[in-house]
Amino acid sequence: MFVDELTILAKAGDGGDGVVRWRHEKFRPMAGPSGGDGGRGGDIYVRAVKDLNHLAKYTGNNSFSAPVGVAGTGSSKTGKDGDDLYIDIPVGSRVTDVARQRVFELTKLGETERILKGGGGGLGNEYFKSSTNRSPEESTKGKKGEEGEFLIEVSLMVDVGLIGLPNAGKSTLLNSITNAHSRIGAYPFTTTEPHLGDLYGFVIADIPGLISGAASGKGLGHKFLRHISRTKMLLHLVSLEHEDPIKEYYTIREELSQYDKSLTEKEEWIILTKKDLVEKAQIESTLSALAKTEKRVLVIGQNDPDSYKNLQDQLTLHLRSL
Repeated sequence: MFVDELTILAKAGDGGDGVVRWRHEKFRPMAGPSGGDGGRGGDIYVRAVKDLNHLAKYTGNNSFSAPVGVAGTGSSKTGKDGDDLYIDIPVGSRVTDVARQRVFELTKLGETERILKGGGGGLGNEYFKSSTNRSPEESTKGKKGEEGEFLIEVSLMVDVGLIGLPNAGKSTLLNSITNAHSRIGAYPFTTTEPHLGDLYGFVIADIPGLISGAASGKGLGHKFLRHISRTKMLLHLVSLEHEDPIKEYYTIREELSQYDKSLTEKEEWIILTKKDLVEKAQIESTLSALAKTEKRVLVIGQNDPDSYKNLQDQLTLHLRSL
């Protein structure tokens, strides 16, 4: 199961305590203070990794704690710092600190952000030594590490997004031109989560079917619209079998605009599907109506494997040129 949204609980490490210790010399049992400071607690970072479904590994255990700092020791030795903890999340993730309303976005592979700071170590009694206090008995506790609740939302960082109303043929296309194996069915919402395919090293995502009102949360809603935001280009699939293909096309365009106008500015190819099921005159009429968009338009059909091969070749060449 693809997991693109998860809430986690995290706590940075507490600082180690400072201690009260004394130097012991021959004939001088308490030669002076030597209590060391505590080590600092470990920080917590999020780190962007390539695995787009990495959040699935955390569904059974969504709590994270960084190691604590070690208490100081005698001989003025500072305790060991707690190791920093790195939580790997998919590249393209948006991390929201729920209580503090801080937002971190990781858009590059290997990018890291510190989300919680570990507590500072406490002070040992040597720190409090002065000309007027040669035998301090005081030390301080380590400070608590920060903690919080974080919402992680993944926006797929892919090369091509397949969009269109339910049953437009996205899964069939993905399976035909990549190594993906999406479910296929002649009914809406066959796909309820994004599916990915590889086209000679380029990643193509089948975005679940959008419907009128998706931008305001209807149907699968904007939960999946966000996955389109970081694609390099869009393949907009329109079923010729639809009663009004042109209306179908502009329905989705309107949803993109309402969600984020920048989505309508992305490069978009229009793919007319299911040509096998309609008359040639309807295909020509639809092509004529779409000519004013000045976009690249291709026509494909399941009984015409050459049409899929042509699309695959054109798309590969185009992606390599970007």
